Amino acid sequence: MTRRGWYLAINSLVLLWVVATALAVLFHRFLPVPTWLMVHLTVLGAATTAILIWSQHFADTLLRRPARGGRVALAVRLGIHTLGAATVIGGMMTGVWPVTIAGGALVALAAVLHSVSLFVQGRGALPSRFGHLVRYYVAAGLVLVVGVAAGVLLAGPDASPWSREQLHLAHIALNVLGWVGLTVVGTVILLWPTILHARIQPQAERAASFALAPLLFGLALIVVACLSGYVPLVAMGVLVYLAGLSLVLIEAVKQAIDSPPRTYAAYSMAAALLWFFGSVLAFGVLVIATRDWSALDSAVDALIIPFVAGFIAQIVIAALSHLVPVVLGGGPAVSRLTARELDRGSVFRVIVINGGMLLYLFPLPGLVKIVLSFVVFAVLLSFVVFALRAVRIARRGVAEATDAGPQPQIRSRSGMVVTAAGALVLAVVVGVAIDPTAAGIGAARPDASVQETGHTTTVQMTMKDMRFSPDVVEVPAGDRLVIELSNLDADVHDLAVENGVASGRLAKGQHETVDVGIITTDLEGWCSIAPHRQMGMVFSIVVTGASASSSATPSASPDAEGGEHSGHGMSHGSGASAAADFDPMKVAPDGFEARDASLPAASAETVHRVALTVTEEEVEVAPGVTQLLWLYNGQAPGPTLRGRVGDRFIVTLSNDSEMGHSIDFHAGALAPDEPMRTIGPGESLEYAFTATRSGAWLYHCSTMPMSVHIANGMFGAVIIDPPDLAPVDREYVMVQSEFYLGAQGEIADAEKVLAKQPDMVAFNGYANQYRDRPLEARVGERVRVWVVDAGPNLFTSFHVVGGQFDTVFAESDYRLRDGGSTGTGGSQTLALGAAQGGFVELTFPEAGTYPFVTHIMADAEHGATGAFRVK
Repeated sequence: MTRRGWYLAINSLVLLWVVATALAVLFHRFLPVPTWLMVHLTVLGAATTAILIWSQHFADTLLRRPARGGRVALAVRLGIHTLGAATVIGGMMTGVWPVTIAGGALVALAAVLHSVSLFVQGRGALPSRFGHLVRYYVAAGLVLVVGVAAGVLLAGPDASPWSREQLHLAHIALNVLGWVGLTVVGTVILLWPTILHARIQPQAERAASFALAPLLFGLALIVVACLSGYVPLVAMGVLVYLAGLSLVLIEAVKQAIDSPPRTYAAYSMAAALLWFFGSVLAFGVLVIATRDWSALDSAVDALIIPFVAGFIAQIVIAALSHLVPVVLGGGPAVSRLTARELDRGSVFRVIVINGGMLLYLFPLPGLVKIVLSFVVFAVLLSFVVFALRAVRIARRGVAEATDAGPQPQIRSRSGMVVTAAGALVLAVVVGVAIDPTAAGIGAARPDASVQETGHTTTVQMTMKDMRFSPDVVEVPAGDRLVIELSNLDADVHDLAVENGVASGRLAKGQHETVDVGIITTDLEGWCSIAPHRQMGMVFSIVVTGASASSSATPSASPDAEGGEHSGHGMSHGSGASAAADFDPMKVAPDGFEARDASLPAASAETVHRVALTVTEEEVEVAPGVTQLLWLYNGQAPGPTLRGRVGDRFIVTLSNDSEMGHSIDFHAGALAPDEPMRTIGPGESLEYAFTATRSGAWLYHCSTMPMSVHIANGMFGAVIIDPPDLAPVDREYVMVQSEFYLGAQGEIADAEKVLAKQPDMVAFNGYANQYRDRPLEARVGERVRVWVVDAGPNLFTSFHVVGGQFDTVFAESDYRLRDGGSTGTGGSQTLALGAAQGGFVELTFPEAGTYPFVTHIMADAEHGATGAFRVK
């Protein structure tokens, strides 16, 4: 195989990982562990494969001798790594820890073979000017082995002596600062001046000789600090690492001043190194500012984009943009053409990628960030298109390439700057247009008939614990009111005034200055995110001064732009309640499919990895009745989880909705502060617990007000089998919940929730669905029905008409088992309060239809019915 064919073949692995990352980004909401997957497809997949290929290429060049085994040995290492990385990803997506262990072992083996090969290659080489740089690659490979071990421990049950937060930070440091960082620093020393077409200065060479020691020492301090639990030592390690990194980057800046960047490879590499230094520096600042491991781990999540997209993705693309034309060959003319192809739109691409990521870090509305992220990713992915075009040019040769048509023209840099800025502005405008309220559109205009004082009253207002502080603002008539608003709460809030002014949504820690306008009359304000207003999150603007009454102007309707119904306003004010359209006697239409109530047996897995994504979707909850529900994985109730006592559940919660949400698993016992915290749009968290007690447990959103979040669909069941659970022929699960219907296609009515006045009660999220689509059973079969009362307010009393229960299990204990001591005992209902659960067992004596209901009959008559069809 030719040199060009060899490099094309092995680098196709990098492109495959990039394509896999693109697919994960596009379909992330349908995949388990989506954030983990996108990060590791980039780092463990594309970046690590590129490092294995090109560090060997540079070692061959620097040492002036090939490695033992040559291409065959490298192909074997790449094969081992690719298989290992794919196995790790498969193990994480399926939640099977032994598979993850096997994949991690293969990745570690590839890293060891890589380091050993480079070490042996260096030992037998003649002295060379830059041969010492290979030490960076050897050290990086050994660090990767430790990083993989930390990742494998992190993926499994909590059997290690370290907390998950400590392991997570160690894993990040070892893989990003160690494996990728050391490799990049060792390569940049030689590659950066090569890309700039500059000479390597002696001081840069000396910096390279001294930098490795502080980099390794700083990394060691960080890892030791993570394992020992001593947070201040992490900060010391970051400072030492930054010192080593600065030795190299200072020389890189000097070289850039002497020979300014002029190609995409140079621009992209410069940007990547800036993101790297800035991210490490931010890491150190976070450590100094945060002394708690859990808080530090959460804060470091904000650095995922700078580390992965800003640094790693850009450095890989920059290196390949320079190296691909080199290995494609074909002579100077062809190399110029392929290099020009990979340099298309260089300034435009760099500005859009880095400008988009910078904007993403600002407190912008969620939809604006989503649009920006897709624009940035699309521009990053354009490298694949240009690389494929470059390969085609190299294969055709210079004559055919020049005869095929006009070559790409170098556009003016100023034109590309303007175009890139326009693309970013357009992305922001599109995001704002989709959700204008979140951007605070709707400014008040002063009434020309009122004499203005020319003064401005400025008020500092905070939002915390579902309250505005202060909640009464006094303003002299004719003054302009400006509110400096800060959200100190864990949940997302906003400010809406009845004159139409709105702040837009603010996440925790965000600030906004709101110009309310010229104040001429008393006004009311509130948080428009449902149902915060009904929970008391309101404030008043009171006009003072003798002219207040005479200059008053009519206030706007609460339905004005930015008012109660902007964003997630209350549904009852925007239309008649859908309760008027609910007919409990109406039969489900043809084609309706009831939710599958059957419950599969618990698997043999002891570690369950679960991905739950929060969305907002309009869902039919009864024939002809729809509501805008907040859902876990697109359904209410959310997916039913099942396991045994001692099993470990690792749940990744991602918020793809437009407001803050959370989750609370009753099946686990742990401090709620971090895992049950509210996360904003686009955020995610990991919630891990061990099931130490059996039962039928509820999980639900714990964001205030919980009653409305539960009533609007955010609940589900976790079944933990008792150790002595007997086998049965069929198992079903029923989760009862209440609906407090808002208008058609809108959210629940919070006032009804607070008044405990439901319009409808249902099993598994749809009224009477099992009455119209009965569950199956056969005469003589033993049937177990698990029941969980999700509430949020009412009791249930589960009853099967014509049936008798010989076994009743409630709140983790048997109230009746196999008919009791005489074998003749029975039970007629399973009574449960909100958030309680259990199961009943029965056999059907003869064929027929056996209805089941909650024997709180008013609730049964409002939708909580079903039936068994027994054959």
